[in-house]
Amino acid sequence: MKILLAIDGSPCSKLAVDSVLNRPWPDNSEATLLTVLEPFHPELAGWHSNVVPLAIDAQKERESQARAMLEETRSTILERHNQIKVFIKVQEGMVKDTILAVAQEIGADMIILGSHGRKGITKLFLGSVSETVLAQAPCSVEIVKG
Repeated sequence: MKILLAIDGSPCSKLAVDSVLNRPWPDNSEATLLTVLEPFHPELAGWHSNVVPLAIDAQKERESQARAMLEETRSTILERHNQIKVFIKVQEGMVKDTILAVAQEIGADMIILGSHGRKGITKLFLGSVSETVLAQAPCSVEIVKG
């Protein structure tokens, strides 16, 4: 079984990790841990060119932190499920689109992700990653809510 676990370090994504930890998986299963970083577009922000190098450094730091979080999560999963192969991916892009693209790329049998549970105006402006993934995924989807 090929699992795509999309996490961002939030409490709801930690619940998604717990979901993976607390169930049996067939031997030779593969889990891809994915974190998606929103792209950096200085031209859209109208930033002065002197600020751009600082923003690029900040984006590199975000990527480094994401990789560290994924490595820690990989270790935690392997402690409980040493028969699973665990891969990590940090990608830049729109979160919804990237999760769907990676699921397609790896041939995922299941996508697991947490839901922030936003409502009202916040949901309207931020959209719902979990709803879009559920509607458009090429495979089964598990949405873990807090």
